[in-house]
Amino acid sequence: MNFKDPRRGKQLRMLIQKLGLSDTSQINWSWLDLALTHPTISRENNYQQLEFVGDSVVRLAAAEILLEIHPNESVGEFAALRSMMVSDRTLAQFAESFGLERYLLMADHVAKDEVGKISRLADTFEAVLGALYLSTQTMSLVRPWLDDLLKAKAEEIRQDPARQNYKDALQEWTQAQYKLLPEYRVQQVDSISISQPSFLAEVWLIDRKLGSGQGRSKKMAEQAAAQEAFSKFVNICDI
Repeated sequence: MNFKDPRRGKQLRMLIQKLGLSDTSQINWSWLDLALTHPTISRENNYQQLEFVGDSVVRLAAAEILLEIHPNESVGEFAALRSMMVSDRTLAQFAESFGLERYLLMADHVAKDEVGKISRLADTFEAVLGALYLSTQTMSLVRPWLDDLLKAKAEEIRQDPARQNYKDALQEWTQAQYKLLPEYRVQQVDSISISQPSFLAEVWLIDRKLGSGQGRSKKMAEQAAAQEAFSKFVNICDI
C-alpha cells in the first residue's frame, strides 16, 4: 500500500515485523492504520468497530488454546481462565510488550492520561486483532504470534491464583453456567480503627449465598467474597 505519509507506512511495517509477521502478508493496511487511530483523532474513522471484532477474536483464540492445552478441564474453569486471559489488564500488558502505544494516533491529552492507559491499550490491542483477522477472514495473521502470549498467561494464572481477579472470574463463570450475574451485598462493620473502616461482603446467586469476605474497602470485601465463592463452586455446575 502507498501511504500518503511514508513515515506512517514505515511505522506500521515495523509493528508487523515486531509481531513476527511478514510485511508481504495479506494485510489490509488501511484497517491496520484505522486500528491505531484513537477517536480523538477522528470521530468517524477510528478503532472502535475493529475493537468490537477484536474482542471476539481474542476470546475465540483463548478458548481454542485452553481446549488444546487443558482438554480435561471443566467448562467453569475454562470460563474463569479465559476471563483473566483476556482482561483489560492482560491485553494492556500484551500491548505494552510490543510498544503498541507509540504507533497509536491520539490527542496529546489522551497520551498524558495515565488513568485511562490500561483501557486504551487493551482497546487498541483488540482493534489490531480485528484488523488482522478481517484482512484474511481467518486467524492466519493472529494465531502465529498470539498463541505463545495466551499460553504463557494461562499457565501464569494457573500457577499463581493470587493474581486472579476473582470477581471477573466468578462473573464469567456464572454467566457461562446460568446466564446470570452474581449479586454482592455489602455492609460496613465495626472496626478497631476508625480511619480504616471494614466492610463485609456476601455474594449471592439464585437465592443462595456463595461466599463472604471482609476488606478495608467495599471492593476488597467483594473480591474476598468472590474468591471464597470461586474456590467453592468453580468446578461444580449445580448451585
